Amino acid sequence: MNISSLTPDLALKEEAYDGFYAVCTSLEDETSEIIKVNHRRWEIEECFRIMKSEFKTRPAYLTRDDRIEAHFTTCFLAMVLYRYLEKRLDSKFTCCKIIQGLRDMNFYEIPGDGYISTYMRTDLTDALHKAFGFRTDYQIIKNNQMKKIFKDTKI
Repeated sequence: MNISSLTPDLALKEEAYDGFYAVCTSLEDETSEIIKVNHRRWEIEECFRIMKSEFKTRPAYLTRDDRIEAHFTTCFLAMVLYRYLEKRLDSKFTCCKIIQGLRDMNFYEIPGDGYISTYMRTDLTDALHKAFGFRTDYQIIKNNQMKKIFKDTKI
């Protein structure tokens, strides 16, 4: 409809739908099920926003189908792992805080002795240690301990 075809009668008729959203779908489910799906649409949109902004998935300068598929498979797996981590942390931290906190959790290797953390303790690092049952922030982590941590935290 263009503005020139808007008449006072048509405007009043359309006004009855103010504040409502129309949903067009190819789903053949019950209306209540479609409404449930639609209410969770924001979660899907949030996932795309996180992938584009926090994970920096774009731009992807790829042309071969197998490389495009590999790139987006990696992005999808990163999202799954992020959501798993978010749940383990009881949704107490924003995506930005989790990603930056993980990027900041670095270690210095002491050859022959092990690893020592170079990051500052935060609420996030404390929550990670609690959620996964180990500490890396206050002592030298021996090589065999670090291997055990890697083994224990693999999904």
